[in-house]
Amino acid sequence: MTGKGASPLRMANHRPGASPLRMADHLPGAGFFERVYAVVCRIPRGRVATYGQVAALLGVPRGARAVGWALRGIGARAARVPWHRVLGRGGRISLDGRPAGVVQRRRLRQEGVRFTSGRVDMERHGLARIIREAARPSE
Repeated sequence: MTGKGASPLRMANHRPGASPLRMADHLPGAGFFERVYAVVCRIPRGRVATYGQVAALLGVPRGARAVGWALRGIGARAARVPWHRVLGRGGRISLDGRPAGVVQRRRLRQEGVRFTSGRVDMERHGLARIIREAARPSE
């Protein structure tokens, strides 16, 4: 985070004219996977984003599946990147039934994320509200 009043997704090296949320504007030359990890690291505790939202923040609106590939290949970075905060459309855990899905659900619950009918309550915990607030012009 860049300061007390800054949006959790706003980058410290924000360039004038660049979107404060589009990571593609901030990490020129970085590989796609690295840019995915940078966006995911900016998702605040207790909040979640969908694969599609992460892709849109990267400037790749149809890149949800590629975001999934990046997170699948996270390897040793898993300890530093909060991969568990990224969900499928509608707030579903894409890994449900697998050991990683159990870990993901447990970590989200530990952060206070609530589930309804097996899905995360996206109105309450989704990133969309933060994105809308960050996109508003500051006064």
